[in-house]
Amino acid sequence: MRLVKLIANLGYGSRKQVQQMFREGSITDADGEVLYADDKVEHEAIRVDGEPLDPPAGMILMLHKPAGYTCSTKDQGRLIYDLLPPRFRDRAPVLSTVGRLDRDTSGMLLLTDDGALLHRIISPKSKLSKVYEAELAQDLSGNEVALFASGSLLLESEKTPLLPAELKIHDPRHAQLVLHEGRYHQVRRMFAATGNHVAALHRSRIGGLGLDGLEEGQWRMLTPTDLDTLFAA
Repeated sequence: MRLVKLIANLGYGSRKQVQQMFREGSITDADGEVLYADDKVEHEAIRVDGEPLDPPAGMILMLHKPAGYTCSTKDQGRLIYDLLPPRFRDRAPVLSTVGRLDRDTSGMLLLTDDGALLHRIISPKSKLSKVYEAELAQDLSGNEVALFASGSLLLESEKTPLLPAELKIHDPRHAQLVLHEGRYHQVRRMFAATGNHVAALHRSRIGGLGLDGLEEGQWRMLTPTDLDTLFAA
């Protein structure tokens, strides 16, 4: 792939804009030597304004999503892509969320431009657990643990019962819930089915991978070791 197309696909600009970057000498190798559009050079050696070129297609990253941000590129208000470098929004293939967290939910969110990896993570066959910390508006009654673990809870407007889920009660209004599937607004709907309301919700873990000190609004690229950890659980 020619350098102009490669760099444009990574969201640094249109092909015309990238060509201008070459003319201005903004694209160099690791030693600071100016590159030209027809040069042949390894991806890892390319620098844009002195910074390493973003990873090629197959990138996956973890974002600690704050509450109040929407998992969308086009909705009104604050978007998760506002927390990332602007060029990430323009990558081709597109950088997509691996599932979603609703606007009022915080916590671990994965994004990737690798369609096969995305489907592997969200596939029921992967059996990846998702761990949530929930703050409830009312005291728990005490029967939620057995109900959620029963595999018989049927959500409104659905015909298939939920898979068994593990609920650990921290105190009357705080609990940890481990899910093994990902239905629409599932945690909120599960507690609503018991007559309660989720006041605050946070996802702390997917599979074997947690946020591990990543602060709200921060993100980092995942490594092959991270992916092994993700699927190890």
